[in-house]
Amino acid sequence: MRPVKVFLTDDSLVIRRVVGKVLEEKYGFIIAGTAANGQEALEQIPRVRPDVVILDVEMPILDGLAALRRLMRVHPVPVVMLSAHTRAGSAATVEALALGAVDFVPKGMPGGLEPMVADLAAKIKVAVGARLVHAGRGTTARAASLRQGARVPPAWVGTPKPAAERGPAERPEIVVIGCSTGGPAALRVLVPALPGDLPAAVVIVQHMPRGFTASLAENLDQRSALEVKHAAEGDAVLPGRALVAPAGFEFSFRRKGAGVVAGVQPDDRPLPPGGFRPSVDRVMAAAAETYGPRTLGVLLTGMGRDGADGMGRIKAAQGQTIAEDESTCVVYGMPRAAAEAGAADLVLPLPQIAPEIMRVLS
Repeated sequence: MRPVKVFLTDDSLVIRRVVGKVLEEKYGFIIAGTAANGQEALEQIPRVRPDVVILDVEMPILDGLAALRRLMRVHPVPVVMLSAHTRAGSAATVEALALGAVDFVPKGMPGGLEPMVADLAAKIKVAVGARLVHAGRGTTARAASLRQGARVPPAWVGTPKPAAERGPAERPEIVVIGCSTGGPAALRVLVPALPGDLPAAVVIVQHMPRGFTASLAENLDQRSALEVKHAAEGDAVLPGRALVAPAGFEFSFRRKGAGVVAGVQPDDRPLPPGGFRPSVDRVMAAAAETYGPRTLGVLLTGMGRDGADGMGRIKAAQGQTIAEDESTCVVYGMPRAAAEAGAADLVLPLPQIAPEIMRVLS
């Protein structure tokens, strides 16, 4: 297998030289070109034809967000963003992910440059195999037809009960949506497609570093009839409201009077390799324990298998589950794990998931 060609764009000469050198010498990538701003990158990338592009968010002349928009129109290629750990940086990063960037790495990670480059190397490897289903011109006709609402037959993995055969006590009161790589773009399709008077509460678990989920919630809220809120301790879990679980915190449910509120608690214990806080598994399991058969689990694009066990817990509680189909996933990891474990009642392309949620809630 030939080495992966990477194009590195950052206005810092130190980043371009030092990070580029480590990516080549330690991780075996080829730095096919570098640029100090988005305009230089756009001029070089079509000629260099890299496998993956790294774009800094904040640059002079043409920033990473503007460069990404143009790149996805004229020369679609997997992109990993470098993000400043600021409010403006996190908002721009979330927008970049919604526009088609595969993933991002925050600058200024604890431990200095070494863990940042290690994280970047891991995400370059994922980006090489990512599907650009949310990009503009240059995507496959199949992906484009899905975005336009073309019908693809669902994969019936389990035996979901028709709406007419469900009593009111079995209709979901909670929808838990889990996602990772490619999730912000998928959420920007799914969440705005849900009505503001949705007759169930929604909880969203998106794998992200601390400091970025608040921008995700704000971004979705601006585009949705549904209220979308970055969850805080004691927030009411209500129909017509979507709570985004804060990165780095444990998320749970607890009964309070006749209702349910969110538990959002800090937890600084070390995570196991490949672990996440909050994890989709734990939030889905907590929902199943609290709501029983009135739980609907939805698993979207993402690397790994977080959520497969949680979907199994929902099914064991007689709840219902939906996984995103491979045809629209940026990375078909988490939904695949759930489907192969028999934990998904339905496997659907992304544009069909919101209508199915509404059907189940009717």
